[in-house]
Amino acid sequence: MKLYWAPRTRSLRALWVLEEAGVPYERVKLDLMAGDQKSAGYRAINPMAKVPALTDGPVAVAESGAICAYVAEVVPQAGLAPPLGDPARGRYLQWLFFSPGCVEPAFLTKSANIPVRPEMASFGDFDRVFDVLEAAVTKGPWLLGEHFSAADVMIGLDLHFGIDIFKLVPSRPALRAYVDRCLARPALQRAKAIEAAGV
Repeated sequence: MKLYWAPRTRSLRALWVLEEAGVPYERVKLDLMAGDQKSAGYRAINPMAKVPALTDGPVAVAESGAICAYVAEVVPQAGLAPPLGDPARGRYLQWLFFSPGCVEPAFLTKSANIPVRPEMASFGDFDRVFDVLEAAVTKGPWLLGEHFSAADVMIGLDLHFGIDIFKLVPSRPALRAYVDRCLARPALQRAKAIEAAGV
């Protein structure tokens, strides 16, 4: 597998899931300021000209959530996704899609101070999104109980950025404890070190 990435982007999700999977992969760092992502070669991999993107032989995958799902599927021995037929798979998919479907639009509307009518917004409202997440992680330690999954990669980083970086989400005890559990994972520590080193 080959990961196309850049520091301080959603690439951290892909780095984390690949480190959790524990399989060899190649990193190709793109210089976004130089416009590497706009080259014809890269746009053949990701027509949106964004990072991250992943290739695996003839397979090309863009969007960080899709990369998390793909890695979990092709590296089943890592246990990052419940197998087909497992009842936990429904909630796993729900949380995997909750990030781009609910958390990110909630961040956008809050940071831009855009008023939203909950009945009109796909994500309801900001408070509801984080009330739901608080209830989910309170049962813990992970979204699927005792089983860490690729969905925790998505939601864990969302909450880390929302609480610690963007300062948009109040640091409620259950959310703080969940983020701290995520930050303590050796795979995330390795991913953050890769990002910091920029290699």
